[in-house]
Amino acid sequence: MQVAQGDQVQQVEPVDWVEVPAGMLRRGTPADEVAAVARRYADTGVPVEWYLKEAPRTAIHVPAFRIARTPVTVGQWAPFAAATGLPAVDAPTDHPVIGVTWEAATAYCRWLGERLGDPGVRLPTEDEWERAARGDDDREFPWGDEYRTGLANLVDLGIGTTTPVGSFPDGASPFGVLDMAGNADEWTSTLYAPYPGAPADVPHTEDWAFDPHVTRGGAFRHDRDLARCARRHGAYEQDLAAIGVGFRLAAPAT
Repeated sequence: MQVAQGDQVQQVEPVDWVEVPAGMLRRGTPADEVAAVARRYADTGVPVEWYLKEAPRTAIHVPAFRIARTPVTVGQWAPFAAATGLPAVDAPTDHPVIGVTWEAATAYCRWLGERLGDPGVRLPTEDEWERAARGDDDREFPWGDEYRTGLANLVDLGIGTTTPVGSFPDGASPFGVLDMAGNADEWTSTLYAPYPGAPADVPHTEDWAFDPHVTRGGAFRHDRDLARCARRHGAYEQDLAAIGVGFRLAAPAT
């Protein structure tokens, strides 16, 4: 789709939507399994307290929705940046855009929705993100229960930067959603808070975070613990490009 910007005409790409049906999400991790999870990933240095945020395991109904097959790319971001005066991103156009604030990501959703005639375009909720990654079961990773190097762009590959979106098709989620582990850590629309019924020592706020919204999936610089479907994360540093924060789109079901 072409969009006029002053004297220029810029391309706005249609979104490759994946329809996620309504269903039950087995959200989070059972409280009595958190210690075992921490031991399983002890080599990453992540303390057990970080995993406690995933507790308790709760079955919740998630209505049908759409989610983009891949994160927003540098090329898809470029027309919005040009239209709003944001600096251009110096990266290949087929890589995920990173270094994007939550406010800019939500503004992009509104901007794109207006131009596509799809005003429901938005960021996914945390529950929608986990439903798209996990499907109908309680798998550990989008592709299954076992971690396998080479199914996601994480630190173990040693690449040290983003890769073209969709580069790891064997790491797809049950619904065929790509890059839900690694490459870019992804904003959700959900403000961090403990899950209902969380252990008493789970913090009510994360005052040390740069932004209070939950991110999911981990980026190229992160270890395999962040590839887990249940892992709740956040933007804990101000340099969002260095820590690899990007986003993908969601919308109501058609």
